[in-house]
Amino acid sequence: MAAAADLIHPQPAADRIQLVEVLAALGHPVRLEIVRKLASGEEACCGEVVPDLPRSSVTHHLKTLHESGVIRRRPGGRKLYLTLRRDDLDECFPGLLELVLACRSRPLDSECDEQPL
Repeated sequence: MAAAADLIHPQPAADRIQLVEVLAALGHPVRLEIVRKLASGEEACCGEVVPDLPRSSVTHHLKTLHESGVIRRRPGGRKLYLTLRRDDLDECFPGLLELVLACRSRPLDSECDEQPL
């Protein structure tokens, strides 16, 4: 059964994930940090990924990641568990996630750790 929030704001099916939406979601430093924390493949509780932010901010960032197809949410009692949709993203956009995760948080005019292909 789908969570109530998923009925209002469903995540896209794997074949409906849009590159523009994914890039927009990954373009914010807080959301990028959330993705980095989920990159291990382990499931995390929503309160654990960015504990220093106000709940309203966390909710906004998680909603953006979910609606773009970057993360999956699973309700578990009073908690909401998150996982990165790595397989779906790799299938739709091979290498994108690895490239994004390889880049360190730096000013906009700096480069990634990885050399261009």
